[in-house]
Amino acid sequence: MQEEFLIGGYTRQTSKGIYKASLDTERGQLSQPQPYVHVDNPTYLAVSAQKNLYTIAQKGDQGGVASYRMEPTPSLLNDVMGAGSPPAYVSLDEARQLVYAANYHTGQVLVYQIEDDGRLKLADIVQHTGKGPKPEQDAAHVHYADLTPENRLVVCDLGMDEVTTYDVDAHGQLTLVATYQTEPGFGPRHIAFNPQDSSIAYLIGELASQLSVLKYDPQTASFTHLQTISLIPDDWTTYNGSAAVRVSSDGCFVYASNRGHNSIVTLKVADDRQRVRIIQRISTEGDFPRDFNLDPTEKYVVAANQKSDNLTLYRRNPETGMLTMIQKDVPDPEGTCVYFLA
Repeated sequence: MQEEFLIGGYTRQTSKGIYKASLDTERGQLSQPQPYVHVDNPTYLAVSAQKNLYTIAQKGDQGGVASYRMEPTPSLLNDVMGAGSPPAYVSLDEARQLVYAANYHTGQVLVYQIEDDGRLKLADIVQHTGKGPKPEQDAAHVHYADLTPENRLVVCDLGMDEVTTYDVDAHGQLTLVATYQTEPGFGPRHIAFNPQDSSIAYLIGELASQLSVLKYDPQTASFTHLQTISLIPDDWTTYNGSAAVRVSSDGCFVYASNRGHNSIVTLKVADDRQRVRIIQRISTEGDFPRDFNLDPTEKYVVAANQKSDNLTLYRRNPETGMLTMIQKDVPDPEGTCVYFLA
């Protein structure tokens, strides 16, 4: 079977924008990625059920989100730009036909309405203000905005050490419901919920190189702390910034990437799902793995190494959760997002 996927990334050097590749699940092999959409700095992607592609984009000194119709060939529908750097994350709300973006540089959460033809229209902006104790926390830095299991919006702010939860109305207007404060300097980057227990979430701290297990109450939209575990070895003293977090569909394994240590960490979830333990750290065979993803069969994992311009493929054992590297050095320039197409 051929599983197609997209790779978003920066266009600071040789990249042309979004690339498309395929995974042969019978042979366990990646194809050579090919240019798919020419756009500046498409660092994160989302695809709707209507086969519209929503991507981070940049035009000169403006950044925002662009909408593309994918079939029969990609064509730009529109983009919504604003002054300054583009967002860092984009996600999709099919039920309300909304797109969310997290702007790290401006500290903003942005909401866009999807019109009938797939075009975007700005619906709401929430400005975060604050800072944390580390140099990277000089201001609010919103890094993630995506849905909770019951369709609220959860936002990770790396600069403020906060995870905030918002109610969303049918028109995309946000109302703050709850705020969770991490330990100082944690730098929350991404969060993922356990697919088998929506009351458990896994929060990755970029600046602390740690993963926290949180209890989530859907009635109050509040989080409480259960466990925090380091993602790097005790003797690692040089730079590391933890990045992406993924959870297997059976809820038994959590995966996280380390940029600097250049590894993917496999964590086994306890039977009560309230604790995790590290069972593997495996090299990404490249530099700066900002993102990785499980394929739809969950028998493979693809990692994108941003600075070394390569993809790495692992075979995944669904029973043990362990990864085995089977292909590396697949050229892909400046990759930062791995998105499998259904």
